Amino acid sequence: MNSYSPYSEIEEYCLIEGKTGMFYPGVRVENISFPLSISAIHSAICSCLANGDQPVSVYQEEPLSELTDYWKLEFEIEYRSKLPDSPSLFDPLLPADIDLLKTLEDLTENCVTPHSSFPVSALLETDNGYIPGVNVEVSAWSLGLCAERTAISRAITAGYADKLGRLHIYAPLGDFSSPCGACRQVMAEFIPRQQVVLHHGNQTTSKHFVKDLLPNGFTGSSLRKKK
Repeated sequence: MNSYSPYSEIEEYCLIEGKTGMFYPGVRVENISFPLSISAIHSAICSCLANGDQPVSVYQEEPLSELTDYWKLEFEIEYRSKLPDSPSLFDPLLPADIDLLKTLEDLTENCVTPHSSFPVSALLETDNGYIPGVNVEVSAWSLGLCAERTAISRAITAGYADKLGRLHIYAPLGDFSSPCGACRQVMAEFIPRQQVVLHHGNQTTSKHFVKDLLPNGFTGSSLRKKK
């Protein structure tokens, strides 16, 4: 299990079965800014939606994620307490030789933006290739995930926590692509020394270090539980 839970020490894992029959894994991804933590079911559902699929069932043993009832009602999904034996798991990894800009452009087709109509895509570098993400909006606005956080939660779930590199972001409808404050806080947790490459709508790019995007950011290492 690849949960990132240094603050609560709660290990969470779940699977979301999509309408296509694909299974999307999710793990708990905590943040030192506690409200930005992502539960396992939250991570898995957003991964499913970001792949153009629709969730139909959730498989999770104890402990259950926070707000499980919300997600069940939001998508009218069935809950199953026993994990399937040999599920066909979604692998988000894209090869290292992809055309970055074309892939970012193609990914925007999977954005779920019923409220903002503002698509954003992201590609997170790893040692083995790229992890994609798009923004996903749901009825409770605060429970949506930006493209950056979708990519990061997918990467943590897939076991790439120690292999994360630069993050590429593309927002075709914006004059200047730039991550929101919540995403900057999450990036400070997982890729504090990496660069963020912003691909702007006018086909230009700019590069920024995460520490410069969130100067004097909250880290609070003393909050980590000592074993």
